Amino acid sequence: MQKRIALLPICVLILAALACAQDKAKRPSPPASADCKFSDGKTIHVDYSSPRAKGRKIFGELVPYGQVWRAGANEATTFVTTANLSVGGRDVPAGSYTIFAIPNPDKWTLVVSKATGEWGIPYPENSDLTRADMAVSKTSAPVENFTIAFDQAGGKCTLRMEWENTRASVEIMQK
Repeated sequence: MQKRIALLPICVLILAALACAQDKAKRPSPPASADCKFSDGKTIHVDYSSPRAKGRKIFGELVPYGQVWRAGANEATTFVTTANLSVGGRDVPAGSYTIFAIPNPDKWTLVVSKATGEWGIPYPENSDLTRADMAVSKTSAPVENFTIAFDQAGGKCTLRMEWENTRASVEIMQK
């Protein structure tokens, strides 16, 4: 009898976790991920939530210029690397981080934060590991779903964020 009573809380936690996972997929900004794999098997993995434009003006309005943005929606965007990296020329040791962005019309800044497990906002002041400049360009067509992806070439990955009509990118190299 005691074993059954002891198993009850475990079953409830498992069911709650499954329900939470299903709920995330039904969110207006569903979960998404991006991966880069280096030739030696080391990786970068990004988990984020992908909001939709839905006809709204995004950059400069919904996402204000010059302010820290969570680079997605819902929970903070995670950045996990098993390799020591150079992100836009800045050192990022292997580990788990949170990334944010500061968008501007002509240049973005990628913020790599040592704080992890945040909801996404408010931004964890004084937790920056580093900041790196991101190049900005226009997309060839409007992008409805906010997207984080990697373009891989040789020993480097280019992290890119796209939404509305904007692409921001930064080179990442394994050290």
